[in-house]
Amino acid sequence: MALDTRNDEAAIEELATVDAPAALERPPIAPPAPAAPQTLPQRTIDYDNEERFHDEWGKAIDPSTVPVIASFEACTAPENAHIMRWLGDVRGLRVLDLGCGAGEAATYFALRGAEVTATDLSSGMLEVTRRVAYRHGVQVRCVQARGEQLAFPDGAFDIVYTANLLHHVDLSRTLPEICRVLRPDGRFVSWDPLRHNPLINIYRRIASAVRTEDETPLSIHDVDAFRDYFGDVEHRCFWLASLWIFVRFFVIERVHPSKERYWKKIILEADRLARSYTRLSRIDNWLLRRIPWLQRMCWNVVICARNPHSTLPNPAASHPSTTTNKRSDNPAPACER
Repeated sequence: MALDTRNDEAAIEELATVDAPAALERPPIAPPAPAAPQTLPQRTIDYDNEERFHDEWGKAIDPSTVPVIASFEACTAPENAHIMRWLGDVRGLRVLDLGCGAGEAATYFALRGAEVTATDLSSGMLEVTRRVAYRHGVQVRCVQARGEQLAFPDGAFDIVYTANLLHHVDLSRTLPEICRVLRPDGRFVSWDPLRHNPLINIYRRIASAVRTEDETPLSIHDVDAFRDYFGDVEHRCFWLASLWIFVRFFVIERVHPSKERYWKKIILEADRLARSYTRLSRIDNWLLRRIPWLQRMCWNVVICARNPHSTLPNPAASHPSTTTNKRSDNPAPACER
């Protein structure tokens, strides 16, 4: 549907609804999902801090600059390209973008014909998502929620998508919730950073201003644990030799990673980087085919899973929370308008 981008704020409010008011919804708070009996460690997350951090980031984002198409189709976005090849046609499917950030994925899936619900802890990021969806002429339902407390019915979605979310949450509680809201034949796709590469760990220490204290990149053993939740799981790793581009940013171009987010810069400047990245990614593919162990040294891992297990613990069961939120009377912050 074509839009007149000159429409005023009222047009935004009218467009950004799907069977609900345009305001960011706050569903009833669900009890925390209990941890599954397997090897994923429980983590304590300060969600108040996570929310403040991402609200402040959202204030700095101009929706007109959010690279929706490039985030999936640029040569420097191999993770999302791989995910879309694996998913295939998403027209008419119900997609949950869990931890939607600035709305690149939610908007892209809607452009591809999916019925999209976007959730995030941050009301600021959800507002950006609404505006990005409006600019692209699509409808996205926005709901403020934590990953481990999703007040959606069982089997509500065909696909759950996450990008750079899992290292911000308690996996032992979030994965059961993801499985619960998926259909029995539903699919889960995700990409997140790995923790093993010393070069990337140096980068993380330098880039402390654009990261939160509770971030914990995945280990390759975390990836193996996904088989406790899904019948079919596969993964693929990206960015090994191609991490030279990060070195180039820092050493040659003098771009400080606390001033400019490298993982956004590679998308925004994909055309400039295309020649270098294409050559380096070929080296990555050659190395990873011949030395599979090197996967753990990559920057990001993509996880594609289907057929969520139905024998997970009862979500209604009582279990002590491993999260922290200073507003004990409101564990999942509201975003009412």
